[in-house]
Amino acid sequence: MTQENRDILLRLLQRHKALGISGQINFDKFYLYSIITHSTAIEGSTVTEVEAQLLFDEGITSSKRTLTEQKMNLDLKVAYDYGREWIKQHQPVTVDWLILLASKVMATTGTEYNVMGGSFSAAKGELRKLNVTAGLGGKSYMSYLKVPARLEAFCEELNYRRKTIDPTDIAAVYDLSFWAHFELVTIHPWADGNGRTCRLLMNLLQWEFDVLPTKVLKEDKAEYIQSLIDTGDKEDFNIFLDCMARHHCQHLQHDIDQYLKSISEGDVLEKSNPKSVQLTGRQEKIVKLLVVTGKYNVLDDVLENVLETSSSLAAKLSVDARTIRRDLATLQTLGYLRHVGPDKGGRWQILQTLK
Repeated sequence: MTQENRDILLRLLQRHKALGISGQINFDKFYLYSIITHSTAIEGSTVTEVEAQLLFDEGITSSKRTLTEQKMNLDLKVAYDYGREWIKQHQPVTVDWLILLASKVMATTGTEYNVMGGSFSAAKGELRKLNVTAGLGGKSYMSYLKVPARLEAFCEELNYRRKTIDPTDIAAVYDLSFWAHFELVTIHPWADGNGRTCRLLMNLLQWEFDVLPTKVLKEDKAEYIQSLIDTGDKEDFNIFLDCMARHHCQHLQHDIDQYLKSISEGDVLEKSNPKSVQLTGRQEKIVKLLVVTGKYNVLDDVLENVLETSSSLAAKLSVDARTIRRDLATLQTLGYLRHVGPDKGGRWQILQTLK
């Protein structure tokens, strides 16, 4: 990416981290749901993020959406869950593994094909045995006969780059993930599901190196697709690279703006009138418990607590964990706490104690 985009990206990521946005309760879950919803939306799904949440968490379907649309989202959720666990092992990416990944993306919506080149199943992630074009009158992708060899070469190059990359170079990690996306979509190994699978692979590589995954929003669809076309036509990868970097920066800035807006509209941090917000007795007890079991962190000038969880607090206060989670969310909004790290294994930082 250009130096300008690199500088903006690193600055925004630093700001995003400093604000503790990704440390909020359930941030990781809802961020993932958003990625999935937008990825399927690019392929025609009209399922909203709220509908996807109900579908994923409670199995509630929407009468406003087709069964196929909802299956698309469920399949992609399964594929992301599988992929995120797999990528932690840092195993080599192989053609067989890509086929498996694609089979999860297309598990319930993929169809059987019987063509001159032979029979194959999109639901099983099998490589295409027919030639395809990018829409009516669009550019033709490579012959299906060349796909297996190109896919092998892609895997070899990708694994080499994964092994030799500097994991501390955040911009290079994004460059790698964008490169993998573009190369795989250019090969176009499958009859269907290429876009979803390529965006999934891009996100998995980002998770592997612990950087915030990139969303491709449905609102960005036209520019996103045009950048893929222009990159191929002009044989200039920087077109796609900078398009993706620019969109990621825009989304980061939006998240930061929304977070700051929510804080300013909330009741916390009203330093001029600290008594304007009254904690409940249970919320005060939560803060006191966290303080008692916390350890002072000189670097951050805060108390850190890694002992108490929602479940342990619920047991000590004789309420259910859901009630505790609501209280913790309120305490975060009011500026008493900040959660750092993943939902499981993270830690609480006590930002202010009770008078």
